[in-house]
Amino acid sequence: MKSAIGKILVAFALFVGLVSCEEDDSLDVAEVSEVEALYSPENNIFYNLGAQSSAVFEWQASKSADNGVVLYDVVFDEEGGDFSEPLFVTPSDGQGFSNKLNLSFTRLNEIAGMAGIAAETTGKLQWTVWSSKGLTVKQSSEIYTIEVERPAGFPAPDELFLTGAASEGGEDVAAAMPFVKTAANTFEIYTKLTPGSYKFITRKSEEADAFYIDAESKLRKDGETTFSGSEAVYRIRLDFSDGTTTMSTIDKVELWFPPNGAYLFSLDYAGNGTWEALDKNIEFKQETWGRDERYKFKFTVTKDGSTQEEWYGSVNVDNSQAPTLDTADSFYYMVPLSSGENYDHTFKFRKEVDRANVDVNIFFNADVPEYTHEITVL
Repeated sequence: MKSAIGKILVAFALFVGLVSCEEDDSLDVAEVSEVEALYSPENNIFYNLGAQSSAVFEWQASKSADNGVVLYDVVFDEEGGDFSEPLFVTPSDGQGFSNKLNLSFTRLNEIAGMAGIAAETTGKLQWTVWSSKGLTVKQSSEIYTIEVERPAGFPAPDELFLTGAASEGGEDVAAAMPFVKTAANTFEIYTKLTPGSYKFITRKSEEADAFYIDAESKLRKDGETTFSGSEAVYRIRLDFSDGTTTMSTIDKVELWFPPNGAYLFSLDYAGNGTWEALDKNIEFKQETWGRDERYKFKFTVTKDGSTQEEWYGSVNVDNSQAPTLDTADSFYYMVPLSSGENYDHTFKFRKEVDRANVDVNIFFNADVPEYTHEITVL
């Protein structure tokens, strides 16, 4: 009896093994067709990559032997390349499931750099599509060319610092002032400049890559800028994707108190992207419903000879509760506003600030997670 059962079990195991092998073999023979036509962008199209735009790549869908899912990769190579060692490979939209890819000019600019096309010059790239299913990959026989003009940009570093005789840290590289990285390719710093020279370095080392601003306000590599203007507090913004720069002076920073419809006081620049107003008396306004404690800040900024107001306040349009000593630091984060002399996006003072003397400090630097301020009761 036991022998008979054993034979049955062995036969069942062999059957299962054969079925599994057949299933495994079926995975190995999955077939997929190559992409037969590329639709867009049209062959030999020209792009000026300095524009803030993107390119849409689209092609005819492939077919698989079992009518299953096909994945796609868009592949780039230098002009004349055979895609055996492509410059760049990226899945299509939808994690590779779509027969379309939206690619930013910023990324195309990076690919052009991989092809050896220098900044501010024109060159050509080739692209095609790989279709795949399982381990089977088919390259389209269709190959299109893109002609591109690269802007005056550079790969963005992870960090950036300001150094030089004109800077707050002077020529000591160890004392270089850090920028805030505001996006993948952009940096910003609030700092005082005095007559002299300055440059931007990628790390606090004499061997670091160095950049500077030329006479046409473009970002350049390997040099320094001579600053001959008046001593002032500046906001410097750099965009490595296209080499553009902007410099603005911060002429005044004021605390706006809408209950009185007035600016209570100005804050003085204290170095390292900070402003302070020390030992200031604050008194709330008595209303029928209670004492009003709302406030926000106005920066007066001059750029290219034009002076304008920039407002900073709370991320919340209306803060229903006044903060306490236990309120999260994020309550005091300062965000740019479109509104001006009104109650929108105002902060609220803590209750103990009423009729007290306080220090007000603003921090726009790399030492804080977000631009912020603090109120200290004396």
